[in-house]
Amino acid sequence: MFLRHVIVFSLIALLAGCAGFGARESVQGQGNAAQWRQHKELLTGLDGWQINGKIGIRAPKDSGSGTLFWLQRQDYYDIRLSGPLGRGAARLTGRPGQISLEVANQGRYEAASPETLLEEQMGWKLPVSHLAWWVRGLPAPDSKSRLTLDGDSHLASLEQDGWQVEYSSYSKQNGYWLPERIKLHGSNLDVTLVIKEWLPRKLGQ
Repeated sequence: MFLRHVIVFSLIALLAGCAGFGARESVQGQGNAAQWRQHKELLTGLDGWQINGKIGIRAPKDSGSGTLFWLQRQDYYDIRLSGPLGRGAARLTGRPGQISLEVANQGRYEAASPETLLEEQMGWKLPVSHLAWWVRGLPAPDSKSRLTLDGDSHLASLEQDGWQVEYSSYSKQNGYWLPERIKLHGSNLDVTLVIKEWLPRKLGQ
């Protein structure tokens, strides 16, 4: 009797786990689902990095390109844009609940979320909180997503919260396969990220 109860509870737990995975992620494409889960688990543990690259932006009132610097240390980030859209330099820094944006020749602004700051000061509706996941080639964990895997079981494309994200190339850095070129398509905003240098780090708890 005890063994039967253990088996029943194990099956319930297994089905609940599968249902949760399916509810959040719909996976298709050429890749192997088991390999994708291993890849995802490895990258989820990556909580520190430095990125150097380029960014291109197309918006209703602005279009242009510039350089990108992104320092991530667990929940703290420092993202700097230089030269895009004729606005000069912009620097977005913060941690949960404490965000600031500095724009050259305009001033320093603060808000509770990076999304609010960028929309108010730059006019961009960009899901900044998702970018820390998307830049690693992962879906954000707090909403549903539709994933397409490439032949190496990495993300080829992602649909989440009204955004389409495309990954055209990856490179291996310190044991991690990380995106080199990412295109984001929103309703009124297109962003292209070309990452020239990845310096990933696992900082731990």
